[in-house]
Amino acid sequence: MKIRTITTGVSLQSPNDEAKIRQTAEFNQKAKAVFEKAGYEVQTTRIATNSWEEYLGNLPDAEIVSAVQKIEKICQSLDVNFFNLGYAKTPAKIKLIPEFNKVTSQISCSAKIGDKENGIVFENAKIAAQVIMRIAEETENGYGNFRFCASANCKPGIPFFPTGFHEGETAFGIGLECEDLAVKAFSKSDNLVEAEQNLKQIFEEETKKVADLAEQISKDFGIKYNGIDVSLNPGLEEHESIAFAYEKLGFGKFGNQGTLTISALITRVLKGLSVKLCGYSGLMLPVCEDRGLSTRANEETYNITNLLLYSAVCGCGLDTVPIPGDTPAEKIEATLLDMATLAIKLDKPLSARLFPVPGKKAGEMTNFKSPYLVDCKILKIE
Repeated sequence: MKIRTITTGVSLQSPNDEAKIRQTAEFNQKAKAVFEKAGYEVQTTRIATNSWEEYLGNLPDAEIVSAVQKIEKICQSLDVNFFNLGYAKTPAKIKLIPEFNKVTSQISCSAKIGDKENGIVFENAKIAAQVIMRIAEETENGYGNFRFCASANCKPGIPFFPTGFHEGETAFGIGLECEDLAVKAFSKSDNLVEAEQNLKQIFEEETKKVADLAEQISKDFGIKYNGIDVSLNPGLEEHESIAFAYEKLGFGKFGNQGTLTISALITRVLKGLSVKLCGYSGLMLPVCEDRGLSTRANEETYNITNLLLYSAVCGCGLDTVPIPGDTPAEKIEATLLDMATLAIKLDKPLSARLFPVPGKKAGEMTNFKSPYLVDCKILKIE
């Protein structure tokens, strides 16, 4: 198990709050050192803020873009791997996102398209779909969408990006890369009952160690601890695949009958852990971040509709899903609305990170050339 991210949230009041960003980055490095001393690999440190409309929204559009570029330069000087501006919630500001997305490489943000209290904001979903297409057209291979998503019913404190945002006093959370625990648990299980028991036991043991360290860091440095996002999160290698872990339970390939049941089993275990939880704390199924998921996508054992179905019992929604570059914005909008409908009906956080790939059609291979992604066949969006 690895620490995928130490994410600290901070509330900014203006684009000139460089001191707060600097203090937050320094804390992240101190926390990272504690985990590394304990033997953990810490892959990234990140900062998330309140909605950027709150501290940049009053500026002219050109100045907003410049301010975002300045924030990125500050982060680069402080070894911050990723910085999240929080969400945009008004159509005008959502429309602006491609302007700073294309001139940055470490800045993430999201478009809020609904929540339990207010329902779906249909205009935001429409604009978010257009933004996804614009980013695809204006960044190489559409890769800018790695740092943008549409979200629904998401709460502050998610340590994973691009959904994460912050509210209130400075606080940190931990995101794990822990697919190896599932592989280990399922490899020694003869049936689903054993699989659930083994998964719970190994997660309780390993997450308690992380929680104990995080709670001590909170005491030592006086920074509030939000919890661990225990989402089952994949790596890029074959032995790190969530999909291949599923297949150790004897129900065939990922996407076959039984996939929904295993998804629910995993989520049930994660939601029932005794450590303090934050974020999604469910099951992530990022198509282009998991060797097994990409392999089964190539074999067409599942599709986007299946992923939405699995989201009803588990994960974070549609994540790193490659789609044809000529997909009409209306179809993307409809997909976002389906995701938001599930999130609100089931009162759970969901998001959609879709990758239209310019010049590519369904069934063709992506070519992202990214250290964070696995290439696979492009999925059809109905």
